[in-house]
Amino acid sequence: MTATSESGMEIGIYTLADLYPDPLTGKTVSAKQRIDEIIKAAKMADEAGLDVFGVGEHHRLDYAVSAPPVVLSAISQVTKRIKLTSATTVLNTVDPVRLFEDFATLDLLSNGRAEIITGRGAFLDSFPLFGYDLKNYDELFEEHMELLLKLNKTDLVTWNGRYRSSLKDAEISPRPVQQKIPVWVGVGGSPESAERAGRLGTGLAIVVLGGDPSYYKPLVDLYRVTAAQSGNDLEKMNVAVTGHTYISKTNKQAIDEFYPYHSNYWQNLNRHHGINKTFSRTEFELMSGKETALFVGSSQQIIEKIMLQYELFGHQRFIAQMDIGGMPFNKVAENIERLATEVAPVIRKEIRK
Repeated sequence: MTATSESGMEIGIYTLADLYPDPLTGKTVSAKQRIDEIIKAAKMADEAGLDVFGVGEHHRLDYAVSAPPVVLSAISQVTKRIKLTSATTVLNTVDPVRLFEDFATLDLLSNGRAEIITGRGAFLDSFPLFGYDLKNYDELFEEHMELLLKLNKTDLVTWNGRYRSSLKDAEISPRPVQQKIPVWVGVGGSPESAERAGRLGTGLAIVVLGGDPSYYKPLVDLYRVTAAQSGNDLEKMNVAVTGHTYISKTNKQAIDEFYPYHSNYWQNLNRHHGINKTFSRTEFELMSGKETALFVGSSQQIIEKIMLQYELFGHQRFIAQMDIGGMPFNKVAENIERLATEVAPVIRKEIRK
């Protein structure tokens, strides 16, 4: 699960596959086109030398992907080396056995490149959809995580829990190429989630969407302290930083180009949660400032932001989310190219020092 010493830091991209209309044209692409473009983006990222590609899970008509392992399996056939991860798997409402078998199959198809980032999701649609009770929100996550990690360790499992039928000497098939599939816990701002990841010995993927990056440092510190107290090897306890990213020739150009899509994304997301909140252009300029956590700017500014956060967190992975708010694919492709050719080589070189 550790980042390779050759790269210094693993750098990649992820998508949640939203199907929001382009704010400049009013056009919404089809789910078919969106998935085709995601596969094309993954192939491009692989060929450009990026390390990780992630696909999120949602169960709504305004998102194109409800089955990340299926999409990642398609990606595995057009890529060669890039790691393939969920971003995130909504663990509360999926059977851990089915989940493990799906990702073990992906691992076989990709020759050992599968990973799982677990999380609890921004929406609650999957609870009624799959027959889970929302009042068991936290307990389901804890129990499903316990079982998933056990399935990852051995091919013959005996287990008892509250929310799923028991297993007695159950054969868990297929087994992955990797000895264990790397498992991470995705965390927004919850100390409890960071503590859980440390206790269980998983990776920690922090969602950094804005503000002062030092706000997130206590989460990383808590994760590592809990990991040490739980007897986990700190050398294997990896941290990933994830967040919205847009790279252009200058800081001003990046703000000009990204603001309509960033604003559109949050306007749609907030509306689904019953929140009437939008960001003005002035607010967005402040959010994109040099000392903030939002990864918007020239390649040089993105490098400086990643390195500033590296000093805070000492993380092993950075994953950028670019394609939000109806952004057309040509803009996504330009960002992948800039990240791979202008940002990643500098970050790797600096960290190797």
